[in-house]
Amino acid sequence: MNYAELVYAVESTTENQFDTADMNRFIHLAEQTIYNTVQLPALRKNVTGNFSIANKYLTLPTDYLSTFSVAVVDAAGSYQYLINKDVNFIREAYPAPTDTAIPKYYANFDANTFIVGPTPDANYNTELHYFYYPESIVTAGTTWLGNEFDSALLNATLVEAIRFQKGEQDLVQMYQAQFVQSVTLLKNLGDGKLRQDTYRSGQVRTQVN
Repeated sequence: MNYAELVYAVESTTENQFDTADMNRFIHLAEQTIYNTVQLPALRKNVTGNFSIANKYLTLPTDYLSTFSVAVVDAAGSYQYLINKDVNFIREAYPAPTDTAIPKYYANFDANTFIVGPTPDANYNTELHYFYYPESIVTAGTTWLGNEFDSALLNATLVEAIRFQKGEQDLVQMYQAQFVQSVTLLKNLGDGKLRQDTYRSGQVRTQVN
């Protein structure tokens, strides 16, 4: 289902014509709800970067939302995955800038920066796997969600549309129930079948029968 097909399906189901701005807002809200309910491969991005010697801060990508993993790559090419802590832990464990070695821990210092400990004793390559919002179907025209699981996208958009229309309570409940049913199937895929071999237990994982 592409953008035009989604708009047609929403307006046909609700028997109502919506302004483009309103329709796009419904879709954006629907995507945000789905992307924060299910962890899908389409929401993952990988980037490489560098830790600089004597600099314990690492600038994050502009579209970063949260971390799946961050690794330091040493001179031999070996990956060492950092452990997530808070800023207080790193400040207390490595209080002096001269506490240098290959980093072991990281924390979100602010919205745009990691702080690591200990302070890097050399220049190291890094690899970050992180959660981000992919481009919306509103601007992209087609997306993984629209192509592979359009029922979830359609039903989530209908929920937003019926709320906007201040629809009857039974209609609101019906659309909500349809969304829950479709997103449950999507969650079974994203957090279940695609994550049965996840190495780190801290990541979301749903039991699949």
